Amino acid sequence: METFFVFAGVAILILMLPIMYRIVAGPTAIDRIVAVNVIGTKTTVLLVIIGILYGRVEMFVDFALTYALLNFIGSLAAARFLDRVNPDKHYSNMKAEEASK
Repeated sequence: METFFVFAGVAILILMLPIMYRIVAGPTAIDRIVAVNVIGTKTTVLLVIIGILYGRVEMFVDFALTYALLNFIGSLAAARFLDRVNPDKHYSNMKAEEASK
């Protein structure tokens, strides 16, 4: 049973590699935020798998939940920041106001 969790952990780690490309290549900031969020989710699962392998699931589940919460808050903060500094949004709002006049 232990070898199953080792292989599952390695498979998840390998599946993170294509996501790294999306973080580097983009093309938009939203794509990068989603990719970082996906890696955070996979890291949470890896923490639980590591807990199973070491026989300390209760400790690693606490770490995984904390990491998942920080990942979620970080994604919200980045999305809010992009919402505030996005010049296209401001331009489209101005254009909509002019059209309604």
